[in-house]
Amino acid sequence: MPSPSSSVPVITLENVHKKFGTFVAVESASLEIRRGEFFSLLGPSGCGKTTLLRLIAGFEDATSGRVLLDGADVSKVPPYRRNVNTVFQQYALFPHLDVFDNVAFGPRTRRVPEAETKKRVIEMLEVVRLGDFARRRPDQLSGGQRQRVALARALVNLPSALLLDEPLSALDLKLRQAMQLELKRIQREIGITFIFVTHDQEEALTMSDRTAVMSNGRIEQVGTPEEIYLSPATVFVAGFIGAANLIPVRIVSGNDGSAEVEFAGGRRASVPCSYGAGGGQSGVVMVRPERVRVTANPPSGETGHCVVPVTVRDVIFQGPVLRCLMRDDEDDDVIANIDQSERPHGLEPGARLWAVWDPSAARLLASKDPA
Repeated sequence: MPSPSSSVPVITLENVHKKFGTFVAVESASLEIRRGEFFSLLGPSGCGKTTLLRLIAGFEDATSGRVLLDGADVSKVPPYRRNVNTVFQQYALFPHLDVFDNVAFGPRTRRVPEAETKKRVIEMLEVVRLGDFARRRPDQLSGGQRQRVALARALVNLPSALLLDEPLSALDLKLRQAMQLELKRIQREIGITFIFVTHDQEEALTMSDRTAVMSNGRIEQVGTPEEIYLSPATVFVAGFIGAANLIPVRIVSGNDGSAEVEFAGGRRASVPCSYGAGGGQSGVVMVRPERVRVTANPPSGETGHCVVPVTVRDVIFQGPVLRCLMRDDEDDDVIANIDQSERPHGLEPGARLWAVWDPSAARLLASKDPA
C-alpha cells in the first residue's frame, strides 16, 4: 500500500453497487472523501447510508465497483486489515475493564510496546477530556462519557479514517447537541477523517465539512452544508434538508444558468437553474421560508421579483418569528417565516395577501413528474 499523501483522498468509491438478492441497497455510488475532513452520509432510514459505511469498513463486499483507501484498492481486503475503525450505536465497551484498559485494548492487541501504548492512551484521554476518569469502569460513567471512551478506543490506533454509525442516537437531546460540538472539536484537534452516518439534518449541517445526501440507495448530492441548503440539486434534497417551499411552475423559456417561469396567478420571473430547462416543461421552484416576505398589496417598483397571490391558512407564533401557512391559487402550500416587526396589516386566517421573494433566493429544480 502506498504511503498516504495529502493529495490522495482517504476514501474513494468508484461506481460502487451493492445488492442483497434482487434488492439494490447502494446504486452507482462514486465519491471522494478528503484527508482531515468531517464527512457525513445523510438520509432517511433505509436509504443505504449504513450499507455504504459497511462497504467502506469491509463488513460488506461490493457487488461491483471499487473501494480505495489511501489510493489502494481494498475491495477484497478484510475489515481487520483496513486502516479504519468504526464506532457503532452500541459502544460495546468491556465492562470488566476500566477506561484506561478499554482504550489500551487495541494497541495491546497489535503488540504496540507498553510505553508507547501508555503514551497514546494518556494523550487520547486528554483529547476526549477523560484524563481524570482513567480508572473508572464503564458502569461508573454517563452516556456521553461512555461515548467518548468508545471514540478514544477507536482513535488510539491512529486510523486513516474513523467511521461513525449514528453514535449519538441513544443520547438525550441536550447531551446529543453538546456531543455534536464535542465530536467536531475532537475531529479538528486530531485531524483524522471522520465519516459520520446520520438521519438528522441539523446534526449533519452542524458537524460536517461536506455531506452526501442519499435516497433509495443513490447519492443525490454531495456538497458543503451551505451548498446543500441554499442550492439543492433535486426536489428530494430540497425537501429533506430543512423546511422548503416547493412550488410547481410552468417553464416559459430556459437559457444558460436561469429560466423564466410562470407562477400561479400568471406572474413571471427569471430564477437560477442548473439543468437544461426547456420551455413548456413543468418545474419546481424552491425557496426557503425565511426568504419569503408577506405583503398586503402587490409590490410596485420591484421588477423581477417572484410574486404569488396567496390565501392565509394559519399564523403560528414561534417566539422570534411568525410562521405563516398559506396556499396559492393552485392550492399549493407556501410558508413564510417573518419577523414580528415585519407583520403586514391584515395577516390573519382567510386573508388574501402576496408572497414575495428575490429570485436569487430561489432555485428551479426538475419536477418529480416532468411534463
